[in-house]
Amino acid sequence: MNARTKARVRAVEVLFEAEARNVPVVDAMELRRRVTDQQIAPYTESILRGVDSMLDQIDEYLETYSKGWSLDRMPAVDRAILRVATWELFYNDDVPDKVAVKEAGDIARELSTDDSPEFVSGLLGRLLELKPTLLA
Repeated sequence: MNARTKARVRAVEVLFEAEARNVPVVDAMELRRRVTDQQIAPYTESILRGVDSMLDQIDEYLETYSKGWSLDRMPAVDRAILRVATWELFYNDDVPDKVAVKEAGDIARELSTDDSPEFVSGLLGRLLELKPTLLA
């Protein structure tokens, strides 16, 4: 697993934890730093701070363009994966769009349900298709 993939997985873990504990993302990240021996890589921190700062817009995209699924109905792991990938798609020009989509599908395959990779990839594919109009 390359460093960027590890950073994405760690970001998903911290987002999941923050939501489960109902604490701010930055607080969950800082708590991990203090009470575990896990490293928070600079790219993980960039993802977490980016998702945190754009969360309302990211969630609006996910809620609006997921067919038949409200954000609340999605598995929490899928929400975290989608938030990371959507931030990369829309707000991080250093990551090629197709890489963000593929990585999210791979992480969903590893961490979530059997149906999640298809769902995650499908929703991100739709967002990728709409990206030019959403950012216009």
